[in-house]
Amino acid sequence: MDLGFLAQYVMNGLMLGMMYALVAVGFTLFFGVLDVIKFSHGDVLTVGAFTGLATFIGLRAASIDSNALQLLAMLIASIGAMAILGAVIARAFILPLRYAPALNTLLITLMLGTVLREMVRLFYPDGANPKPFPRLLPADSVSIGNFNLRLDNAIMLTAGVLVIVGLQLLLNRTKLGLAIRAVAQDEETAKTMGVNFNLIVLITFAIGSGLAAFAGVMNGLYYNEINFGIGLYLGVVGFSAAIVGGLGNIYGAILGGFLFAALQTIGAVSLPFASAYKDVFAFGVVIAIMAWRPTGLIPEKLSERV
Repeated sequence: MDLGFLAQYVMNGLMLGMMYALVAVGFTLFFGVLDVIKFSHGDVLTVGAFTGLATFIGLRAASIDSNALQLLAMLIASIGAMAILGAVIARAFILPLRYAPALNTLLITLMLGTVLREMVRLFYPDGANPKPFPRLLPADSVSIGNFNLRLDNAIMLTAGVLVIVGLQLLLNRTKLGLAIRAVAQDEETAKTMGVNFNLIVLITFAIGSGLAAFAGVMNGLYYNEINFGIGLYLGVVGFSAAIVGGLGNIYGAILGGFLFAALQTIGAVSLPFASAYKDVFAFGVVIAIMAWRPTGLIPEKLSERV
């Protein structure tokens, strides 16, 4: 294969991997602090993407034409709204069920995800149809042989890296991060040391949901289109990435996200009818990896779960 085409596939894989990793990290954060799987996480991403689009439409109606201001406002509105939604979900549905069987939480978050998805479809204007997403990043590109490096992709990839690095710094270098890690490690000891358990859970769910919103806006900017079902697919992929990487380990979630994207890219390159079979190939390999390493590629450490 031509090196230019290979580099193009690698770049596409990196973009997909970044989106998957952001979603997978959210699943890992939720599991780390409360041992729950929040199956509405992908649909929060959908609501975040549509919140960003609604913000853009409102700004355009107000004759605010600056791409930079529009994008900044979209990110602030989407991330902020989904952070609040994540905290509300934790307070109203997750914390009251923390002593109930795990199946109860799985079921209620699965149903909640369906409610969120259907609300977008029913109440967003013409929400059942795909929506064009604005092109707000520079459209310039640099061509090197058959490799075309788009500036918008480079910007989004860099932004994703900065978000993940920022999350790591938050968790490892701040008092808030110390409290989150303390709760994840030992809830009762953390309470004894004065940590407000409920508040930390709400903040953690807000952070994870904000990451989903960022991934939703990134998805819209990358494909220039969103629809009410994007969160269902990205939620399944993100959860699979978190599991194969090692649920409860942030580095594992990141690894799982990029691994899944790499498998899709390999499938697209090597298999006939690539668009039809790349997901089948990726999920098939993930199933094989899980059969080989049931605890994931980077098993959760009991002494430090996030």
